Amino acid sequence: MGDLKAFRVDGGRVVEMAGSSVALERELQSLVEANMTTMLGIRFLASEYETGRHRGRIDSLGLDETGAPVIVEYKRSRDKEVVTQALSYLAWLTDNRAEFEGLVRERLGAGAAGSVDWGRPRIVCVAGGFTPHTVVALEVIRQRIDLVAYRVFEDVVTLRLAASFTGPPGAPVVPRSRAVSGLPVPVEDLAASGGAKTVRQYLDASPQGLKDLFGDLEEVLLESGSVQRETLQHYIAYRRIKNVASVKVQPRKQTLVVGLKVDPDSVELVEGFTRDVRGIGFVGTGELEVRIRSRADLERAGDLIRQSVEAG
Repeated sequence: MGDLKAFRVDGGRVVEMAGSSVALERELQSLVEANMTTMLGIRFLASEYETGRHRGRIDSLGLDETGAPVIVEYKRSRDKEVVTQALSYLAWLTDNRAEFEGLVRERLGAGAAGSVDWGRPRIVCVAGGFTPHTVVALEVIRQRIDLVAYRVFEDVVTLRLAASFTGPPGAPVVPRSRAVSGLPVPVEDLAASGGAKTVRQYLDASPQGLKDLFGDLEEVLLESGSVQRETLQHYIAYRRIKNVASVKVQPRKQTLVVGLKVDPDSVELVEGFTRDVRGIGFVGTGELEVRIRSRADLERAGDLIRQSVEAG
């Protein structure tokens, strides 16, 4: 945990704040579960969930922004056994899809239950720190796992994505029947996705100019060095611990549709360029949609994109 430092500013001078772990593991778990959407971008489902014949209890179960099932495990200090436990519970999860979907239906409604993406189940391990051996082992295991290191500075809690693994490159993605919100997907989004056609197929079929524009957009999204890309069924997600943006490709309109985590009320909306997508079943990330058709549009959207990345 020693790679992150925090300082209090007092009269132009700085004093280093001592970092620590929580006193009890349960304290960490309770804090995250009560604020899981804010801290991890995951909707909380259940705590200490019994796994039957696996003879264990999953610390937390949730559903992430893309509709993927999530197992969250905690360790107040180093990562001893936390990853091993989580991998064991992943086996339970894949064997008990109906039970998990029933839990989602009970807590989040039928829409969310029908949108569960079983192609990309995910593990999040939250601990005080992780050993190099764990990181190397996970490179070999090739499951979708995030290692999140936390630290406490008095009344401030920090989270850092220590390592992230997106799973095997050929991992199948199960098409989702509707938006995660459970609201109907707009007709234009259905047309843009082409039903079973993937965002990768749309990008491959795009004219070179749109491919070049996508490359320029991705350069802006990844310029911080801490954002990673994940290609899903209908869009490409960009995330840190939480999603910071999504990109859909519309070759016929030669348009990139970007979803951002920016409050639409803080933006002067321009017809055809920016749109408030709250409450309309937008497939992707955030509440603000930006349509990029040219490098001029990308330049105009640059501050909004960076704002979304910084917020993540």
